[in-house]
Amino acid sequence: MIVLDALVRLCPPPADPPPPAVDWARAERTLGVALPADYKQLVETYGDGIFDETVWLLVPDSAYRDCDLHWQATERDEILADLWEFEAKPDGLLEEGARVLPWAFEEGTGAFLYWLVRPGQQPDEWTVLYNEGRGPLWEAHDMGCAAFLLAVLTGTAETEYFGYFYDAPKPTEHRFETADQTLGTSRH
Repeated sequence: MIVLDALVRLCPPPADPPPPAVDWARAERTLGVALPADYKQLVETYGDGIFDETVWLLVPDSAYRDCDLHWQATERDEILADLWEFEAKPDGLLEEGARVLPWAFEEGTGAFLYWLVRPGQQPDEWTVLYNEGRGPLWEAHDMGCAAFLLAVLTGTAETEYFGYFYDAPKPTEHRFETADQTLGTSRH
């Protein structure tokens, strides 16, 4: 909760509360896996939308297909299965039963943020993986999604990506815009 509190102070959530609460039991049944507590807190605090015009948060049953965790999980599974026909999987996925599950994507780059879901590992222990999207590189971060998001926004993430957060002067104010504010009414 400390990480979420720091994120809320840095980047205030929408003034209007997010849409009705997610049915987490149903969402987890659909995905076939429990979800991390910090992710649930992010979704309940912010809803679907974009941090600093850069990182889109996926939400179960979003009214917007691109922001819908279920739709993206299915889509990414299909895309990655095709990709791994000719490209090597990241090391963490070589373990029997391991998989990736998307939780966010980077605006305009094709890059996704995933969890590395490993057999016998609890959701709150999952590693965050960044995949550049238009290339073979994967980057692992041994932290939860809220901590990684906070590190990206504060420019403290140890990453080869999100360079514009490091190269340009740091924003004095961070913003979160809901999917409704950004995308309007063009839904599914």
